[in-house]
Amino acid sequence: MQLDHDQLQALLALLAESDIQEFKLEGDDFRLEVRRNLPSPAPLVPLPHHPAAVSPLPPAQVPAAVLQEVPSAPPPAAAASRGDLVEITAPMVATFYRAPAPGEPAFVELGSRIREGQTVCILEAMKLMNELEAEVSGEVVEILVENGTPVEFGQVLMRVKPG
Repeated sequence: MQLDHDQLQALLALLAESDIQEFKLEGDDFRLEVRRNLPSPAPLVPLPHHPAAVSPLPPAQVPAAVLQEVPSAPPPAAAASRGDLVEITAPMVATFYRAPAPGEPAFVELGSRIREGQTVCILEAMKLMNELEAEVSGEVVEILVENGTPVEFGQVLMRVKPG
């Protein structure tokens, strides 16, 4: 079984609109598992012969895809930005992580002083971990995304007061 981009996007849209809590679909070279509203995060499930897997879903979120990242809902509306703050935005569709690994301290906390070039989070896309670096020095005054949450291209992740 093969799924193209349009079919995958349609499937994810249908799942997002339904009350289905768990869904599994398996093909020759992929496996798609969608779980939501579960009490604890589900582990990633790689296939033995294929490295792709699906990230677990936080409650009430639209699923991420095995085959490719598909934006399936508009990004949440960000609070009105203040002119004195610099926004750190997602450069890609990915899953947002505040720490380098589970159980480790977050890269930054609310009120943290950061410097230009400092890693502020990790964005995971297609099992690749991408460190996002600050483009400005200053103080983190808002963190708008929960750990492990899917984010859209251009979505505001944090706001920094330069200085």
